[in-house]
Formats: sequence, structure tokens, C-alpha cells
Amino acid sequence: MATVAATGIFSERSIRRARLGSGLVMFLFVLLHLSNHALGLISVSVADDGRRVFLAIWRNPLGTTVFYGAVFVHVTLVLRAVYVRRSLVMPAGELAQIVLGISIPLLLMDHVIGTRIAHTLFHYRDDYETIVRLLWITSPGSGWRQIVALLAVWIHGCIGLHFWLRYRPWYDSVAALLLAVAILLPVLGILGFIEMGRTIAEPAYEGMVNTDRYQENLNIRYYSNPEAQRQIALIRVGLYGSFSGALLLVIAARTWRRWRERVDQVTVRYPGGEAIKVPRGFTVLEASRLGGLPHYSVCGGKGQCSTCRVQILSRYDDLPAPDKLEQSTLRRIKAAPDVRLACQLRPTHDLTVVPLLVAATETTLPPNTQETSPGREREITVLFCDIRHFTSLTETRLPFDIVFLLNRYFALVGNAVEKAGGRIDKFIGDGAMALFGIGNSPEEACRQAITAAAMIVRDIEKLGAELADELSRPLHIAVGVHTGPAVVGTLGYGRVRSVTAIGDTVNVASRLETAAKEFDAAIVISESVAVLSGADTAGVESREISVRGRALPLKVYVIPSDKAGELLKGKDG
Repeated sequence: MATVAATGIFSERSIRRARLGSGLVMFLFVLLHLSNHALGLISVSVADDGRRVFLAIWRNPLGTTVFYGAVFVHVTLVLRAVYVRRSLVMPAGELAQIVLGISIPLLLMDHVIGTRIAHTLFHYRDDYETIVRLLWITSPGSGWRQIVALLAVWIHGCIGLHFWLRYRPWYDSVAALLLAVAILLPVLGILGFIEMGRTIAEPAYEGMVNTDRYQENLNIRYYSNPEAQRQIALIRVGLYGSFSGALLLVIAARTWRRWRERVDQVTVRYPGGEAIKVPRGFTVLEASRLGGLPHYSVCGGKGQCSTCRVQILSRYDDLPAPDKLEQSTLRRIKAAPDVRLACQLRPTHDLTVVPLLVAATETTLPPNTQETSPGREREITVLFCDIRHFTSLTETRLPFDIVFLLNRYFALVGNAVEKAGGRIDKFIGDGAMALFGIGNSPEEACRQAITAAAMIVRDIEKLGAELADELSRPLHIAVGVHTGPAVVGTLGYGRVRSVTAIGDTVNVASRLETAAKEFDAAIVISESVAVLSGADTAGVESREISVRGRALPLKVYVIPSDKAGELLKGKDG
């Protein structure tokens, strides 16, 4: 039974959403702040005009509450994550995100105290003329520190956004644009700051602006007020002390927990004979990482994918029950009762596990490969096609003639698939497999696959007519099309690697191609393909076929060659 913590308001999913939401608020703040800095490339006054819009959003009761509330929640949850994580052995990306997250308050605290807090308490004028003069002329070391802080915040936010978005089906199509923005915006912001600093440093700048305003921007009354300086110093000590104390408290709590856990450990055993002892409360994934064993975890151990799943070979019925997040993932992959997510399972006794996706040892891999990436799940459409009666067609022909025929066939299949917007996955003998939907919607993928199927049937008929005098029987094709979730990734070994798809969707598409042969038809598509594509199935024969591994029959549409070109009339009008 899931615990209250796992299902209530303080469940891991709720906490993760709170951290994500607070992080997005802070990222929006930084994005607008850098954009405001970039206006300094035009002039200081234009940057100040932009600043007034920026302050209208954030320097009001609602904006202040939302932003500083997000800061408090995010920092608190980051410290909690450091405490909850049982092992600090982790991939470089996760480590960078945590280190940057902890360093950001230390880098930015002085800037917040010297601007917002000083302005609120003592009416300190914190416009661009004042702050840039301070950071560029009076205290250039603080200026460089501010640049480092902005980069740390931006990189931390970009890593978090990447981890959040990388499994969205549309992410690949906009990743290049987002990367360009991620690089360009901080560069423009820093250049804007530098240009404003150079402008203000010019001796002639004082005479170019209103003298009274210039004197006011120097904040002479603030700097000559001993009481103001004393209070700001106390606030600085309090904020730095509070954060440092919280961080030391987390470290002390981790140290105390580790000391206590040394006498309360469990052993996780692996198929290779490895036995890793970890404190009770560690996850199986943390045990693998602690022992230096390769273990897939594409989502970073957040329970949002199933690549870290393991099969329990010892007692599994008395292990802690999966919480809602893990249950959802396991239910989606139709996992057996003895299969659990390594990143979520915290064993309470010794157990033996078998990782179901075996990771290669990274040190044995060639550079710049994707071997350690098991791919990602996508909604795709798969097309299989095969020449019918190919053996009898070629049994009396010379090998060179067979090669010629196959190359003509492969060329027309490849051309049809690419023109429709798909990609050839592989050729197997006289069969071919093509993928659609890697970079677009399932609806568009289904339409593309049906278009490609109709083109293949049409071109095969033309090829058969062209070679009629040389063939012992007419040339016919069988095509099967199905859509659904599949894992798309790079498979193979060494240089023989390619992007392919695996999963139930691929198996069903292959079965439909076989069904096309059984029904003496050109194309067989599943009902889901017909619905998503908007194909005109009026008057098209439908059947139900059995598919190995499926309890219920699958409804399909059987299309003869003379109707292959009419499938999309209902959609195209």
C-alpha cells in the first residue's frame, strides 16, 4: 500500500511539480532580466525604459510575492533534494545542475541586498546608471561576479528545461532554435552590460545627462548614512548565515544518517555476481551507481521512464509497494508483478535483481556514439512491405538479375517513403520497413504512411508492367501499416548502427503485412491508422485478425490494389 507521503499533498510528484513551477517562474524572471540588459546595446536610457516595464511586472505586491515565493520554494526543495538523495554518485548533467543550484544564492545574494532590499528600506536608486557605474567603475570585481552569477542561473535553468522537455514529441523539432536562444540571449545581455559600462565610464557622460538626476544616482545620502550601512550589513550577515546554516544542516543530517545506516544495510546482487551493500533506504539505481555498474536511467531517476526497470529474482511480494508515479509507469508498459523501477524501489531486505535494459560499459564505446542512450518512446507509424511470391519470381533468374530487380524495387520504395515524409529503416531480403512520425504528429504520420503505401503499390504496378516479359508472374506488393508507441533509438554495434524502432507497434505492422498476403490484398491498415489519418474507408472491407501477444482481435481495413489510390479522397476533398 502506498504511503501517505507518496499520495498526499507532499508526494514526490507534488514536490517535483512545485520545484518545476518555481523554477519556471525564476527562469522567466532571468529571461526578461537578460533581455533588459541586451537593450543596453542601444543606449542606457533605452535599457532604463525597458527596466520600467520589467519592474511593473515584478516590483508590485503580486509579482514580489510570486517571485520571492518561488525563490524560497525552489531553494528549499533543492536543499531537500540534496538531503533525500542517498548517493551523490550521479551523471555529470545532474551533478552540474545541483552544484549550480547551490552556488546561485551565494553568487546573487549581494546583488539582491544592494538593489531590491536597499531600495525598499532606504529608497536606494537602483536604475541602470547607478548599478552599472557601481559594477563597472566602482567595483569591477563585483561586475565579473555578477556575470558569473547570471551565467550560472541561466545554465542551471537551461539544464532543468532540457530535462523537463526532452521527451516531448515536439522537442526535437525546436531544439536547435532553443539552443540558439540559450546561447544568444546571455551573450547579448553581457554585451549590453559592457556597452553601458563603457558609455557611463566616458568623462563626457556626466555632461550628457541631467545634473540633478546624476547627483541623485550617486546615492550620496544612502552611502553617508551609517545607520543604513549598519542595517544592510546585518541583513547581509543574516541572509548569508541562514543559507550557509541550512546547507551545513543538510550536510550534518546526511553525515548523521550515513553514520547510523552503516549498521543497517541491505545487499543488492546482480547477474554478474556483483553484491553491493547499501544503507537501507537507497534505491536500486543508487546501488548500481554506487557500485560503478552501468545502469540506464534516461529520465535521471525521476520515475518518468522505464529504462531503469529490473526484474526481482528473490522475494518481491514483501517489498515496499510502488507509489502512484511508479504504478503509472509500470502499468503503461504492462510490467509483470516482479518488475520494478530501479530508481523508485527502496529495498527493505537483501534481493537479487536483473536490469532488463543492459547498458554497455561506457569506457568500451567509441567516442561520440549514442550506445548508452536506449532511445525514447514516441508515437510513430510503421510501414512494412514485401514482394509477394518473390521466391517463385526469382528461382529461374540469374543472381545479377535478382540484384537488378531488388535495386529497382528498393529505389521505388525509398523514393515513395521519402517523398511522403518518412524514413527507410531497413531492407530485409525483399522486405522493407519504414518509419513515420519521428518529427511530426501521429495524425500527419498516418497520412504520410498511407500516401507512401499508395505510391508503392502504384509504382510496383508500373515496374511489373515494364518487366512483364521477363517475369514468370505479375509483380505484386503486400503492405502493412500500424501506429502506436514504440521506442526509437540507435541500435547496432560499432559502425553498423542506425536509428530504428522496437516494440509492439513494429510487431503488429509486420503482422499486417503478412495479413495482406493472406487476404490477397495490396494494403492492410489498422483501425487506428484509418481514424488518425482521416482516410476514406467507405466501401473498404474490414476484418478482425488475431495478433500474437494480444488478447483481443485487431480491426483492420483490407485495401485491394485498385483502391489504394482512393484512400485519401475523403480527406483531400
